[in-house]
Amino acid sequence: MTVEHVRKPDWLKIKLNTNEQYTGLKKMMREKKLHTVCEEAKCPNIHECWAVRRTATFMILGSVCTRACRFCAVQTGLPTELDLVEPERVAESVEQMGLKHVVITAVARDDLKDGGASVFAETVRAVRRRNPFCSVEVLPSDMNGEYENLKILMDARPDILNHNIETVKRLTPKVRARATYERSLEFLRRSKEINPNIPTKSSIMIGLGETREEIMEAMDDLRANNVDIITIGQYLQPTKQHLKVQKYWSPQEFNELKEIAMQKGFSHCEAGPLVRSSYHADEQVNAIKMNV
Repeated sequence: MTVEHVRKPDWLKIKLNTNEQYTGLKKMMREKKLHTVCEEAKCPNIHECWAVRRTATFMILGSVCTRACRFCAVQTGLPTELDLVEPERVAESVEQMGLKHVVITAVARDDLKDGGASVFAETVRAVRRRNPFCSVEVLPSDMNGEYENLKILMDARPDILNHNIETVKRLTPKVRARATYERSLEFLRRSKEINPNIPTKSSIMIGLGETREEIMEAMDDLRANNVDIITIGQYLQPTKQHLKVQKYWSPQEFNELKEIAMQKGFSHCEAGPLVRSSYHADEQVNAIKMNV
């Protein structure tokens, strides 16, 4: 049964903050012609991250995605942009911001033979050249499930490989486009096989109609494929054209899921209504270093 309207609870209220740090960071992004998933995906934490924590998740390879996932607000279409100078602009921005940890994600580029892996790898290297003490987390698509594409990226030795399964197995065909649950798990498993020393991470959204048992199953599947970090957040409908929220999970339920995740052997779990894949990513990399 489809729930037409579910009232948004008080704990999902977002505090806006448009101070000088927020406006300054936004101006820099526009001047350097850079995209962020914070803006493109309408992330609810943008004001906290930009105005308070001064962190951002860079989205490379343009702003047009070749996939039309039913939860995502990023524009879908046929990309025309492939900017080979983009890695240097990202690296320069990281330097100007003085970041200690940076997350680099991208739209899915199924139109490119390597899925964008070479530009991803060069961005990691460019950031390292300018910012030798900055840790780098990458959040790619499944790159069509091609082993060579993944190896190109892993050879750049990111500090964390993050790839999201997004939802539970049963809901994957409904929620994601051109991506499969099994292929994402394989992508994560192969990442660890290529370099066992690089931590892996994945994220799921809840509130799409999954059951508690299915969330447990997803956790077990991730652990079976040696995933170290998991983030769990509430799905929020970005526009009327996207999937409707079926349930708002309470902060207490998120705390319970976090406890269960840690019991299952994850090195770190970030869980909460406003948690997103890159939320407090700087703290996550520090936490996993302490567990190594």
